[in-house]
Amino acid sequence: MTLARLAALHGVATAYSPSAGVSVPVPDATVVEVLAALNVDAATPGALRASLAATEAARDARLLPATLVLWQDDPDAGAPPGRPAELPRPLATLPPGTELRITTENGDEISGTPRWARLPLGVHTLRARARDGRTGHSTLVVAPARVPQPAGHGYGVLVQLYSLLSTRSWGMGDLGDLRELADWAGRDLGAGFVQVNPLHAAVPGTPTDPSPYRPSSRRFPDPVHLRIEDVPEYAYARGEDRAELDALVARAGELREGVLRKGELIDRDAVWVLKRQALELLWRVPLGPGRQAALRAFRAEHGQALLDHATWCAFAERYGADRRQWPEGLRDPRSAATARERDALADRVDLHCRLAWLTDEQLGAAARAAREAGMSVGIVHDLAVGVHPDGADAWAQGDAFATGMSVGAPPDAFNARGQDWGLPPWRPDALADSGYTPYRDLLRGLLRHAGALRIDHVMGLFRLWWVPEGRPPTEGTYVRYDADAMLAILALEAHRAGAVVIGEDLGTVEPGVRENLQRRGVLGTSVLWFERDWEGDRRPLAPGTWRSDCVATATTHDLPSTAARLTGEHVGLRHRLGLLTRPLDEERAEDTEEVAEWLAYLRELGLLEEGPRDEEAEIRAVYRFLRRTPARMTGVWLPDAVGDRRPQNLPGTWDQYPNWRLPVADAEGRPVTLEELAVSPRLHALMDVLRPSTAPPDARGV
Repeated sequence: MTLARLAALHGVATAYSPSAGVSVPVPDATVVEVLAALNVDAATPGALRASLAATEAARDARLLPATLVLWQDDPDAGAPPGRPAELPRPLATLPPGTELRITTENGDEISGTPRWARLPLGVHTLRARARDGRTGHSTLVVAPARVPQPAGHGYGVLVQLYSLLSTRSWGMGDLGDLRELADWAGRDLGAGFVQVNPLHAAVPGTPTDPSPYRPSSRRFPDPVHLRIEDVPEYAYARGEDRAELDALVARAGELREGVLRKGELIDRDAVWVLKRQALELLWRVPLGPGRQAALRAFRAEHGQALLDHATWCAFAERYGADRRQWPEGLRDPRSAATARERDALADRVDLHCRLAWLTDEQLGAAARAAREAGMSVGIVHDLAVGVHPDGADAWAQGDAFATGMSVGAPPDAFNARGQDWGLPPWRPDALADSGYTPYRDLLRGLLRHAGALRIDHVMGLFRLWWVPEGRPPTEGTYVRYDADAMLAILALEAHRAGAVVIGEDLGTVEPGVRENLQRRGVLGTSVLWFERDWEGDRRPLAPGTWRSDCVATATTHDLPSTAARLTGEHVGLRHRLGLLTRPLDEERAEDTEEVAEWLAYLRELGLLEEGPRDEEAEIRAVYRFLRRTPARMTGVWLPDAVGDRRPQNLPGTWDQYPNWRLPVADAEGRPVTLEELAVSPRLHALMDVLRPSTAPPDARGV
């Protein structure tokens, strides 16, 4: 019981529930290791007793909680009866006569009895002094009650940017393609948004991990996404530099044609080799006075974070991406050795700062194109759940991450072995002690050019499954975060940016989480094939009974395309790769029955005509169904528009399947360029069913 008590005080679970009514104990050894990662010693009975006593004493002595949240205009933010209605609940138990003083994030001082309901939005510091001399301080987050909401019930397209090549791409989709896509989709298709994969900076090396969900840094984008020809200095290269650039453009054309016409995979490493050479040449082109001023302003705005990122990139160039192989002094970002080496590599640090700036500029250009094209939301950026343990963020913010731990998922009905994603988790105590600065800065940077932000595994705002290094995922445990603080900061930063927030809440979700997210205006994610009456007859949910606060989709990057689902090709693919857990005939029979049930229901609703099977008509019927739901946003998986059969990522595979390396292709597997998409009759026929003039008049469904 002593270990359980200590664990509870630090938010560490000693049991978890994989399904309703089932409780699985967590091994004591796991709990001890997780506590150790939080600097709590429970390795021996004596250490356990001492840690428990120290934790309880610190709790009892603390005058204020580490973080205090005040939701603006929220009726639930008041205090119990008998106290002023505007007083935040946690302050109701302070000793009588306690003096309070608030320092706002702008430096203003508010003392005496604060008028809580009129406090400005922001992250402030609250200090208290009790009559007995005790003092305390707390991070006070004053947040809007809800994040911004999308206007109306719009629709848009979902795509993995690298997979969308144009005739101008250098072997993979880039930010120029994103700008063109947003401009075209907004003006010609009436789309309200374009959602892309995370564009975070990757860990360099050969081969680079192609997954956009395992980045080096979530704070800065990857310059591999740059459109080289759109860099202003490109026009001013002369002499030998111009000749070299022209040669690189020609080689990039060969890469592009290899993917589009010769069946080659997208090779991010090869693309970056060419782009890096081009960017090195452009670095030699002098910046004009205005450009110099813009770069200085960017560096000043991003300060230490940008300097750390650029320093890590320069060190990785010289010593490799594995920090364990670096000279020992460089493993600490604040060491004297690091400062000396950064000075020695000043030119390379400057280059990487410039690359971050150029990428930010092109992200801004894409966002402006979306707005000018009339998109109600704009570009939807994606936040990965974590970062690579050897990457820039883990190096620069090492104190904020739990050493020796990895984020994953517990065993469930779909994966008896659980999952280990190889991403170090944030320490909840470090976040609280810092006033959530790493989290705030991360959100602010991502929302800089975003009309909306999708948060992968949004349940991580509440708790994460920590797996100690060397243990299987089955021997992990949940660690809880201050969800109120995490949500309040999210709402605050989204409000400041005017951005919608979408949570990826698929899979096992703790009771109350979806309700909490909905209360704060965070949209969920609803995928057609998973929307059934699981507690009743298990039939497909009627469109009118879907939740409205969601993005409704037919598939995601981790799931089969709609064509593959309707034809059953995804079952054959998983069989060929040895991923099935049952005999092929059983899997096919169940899949065929499920598809038949959905098609019958679509006909019942009048969304699909009777007659011989027609794949294109069936896909259109699926999206007609989605538009009949009350979902605030409907997302069209762009490969669905041309009948692509292949998933972009097949969970459970690595080298067996070309994850994250496939271009958008048609039903025959032929890659389709952005220019070809724009004139595709099949695509326009699909998008026509989404337009308000052709949407079913009865939005309530059947």
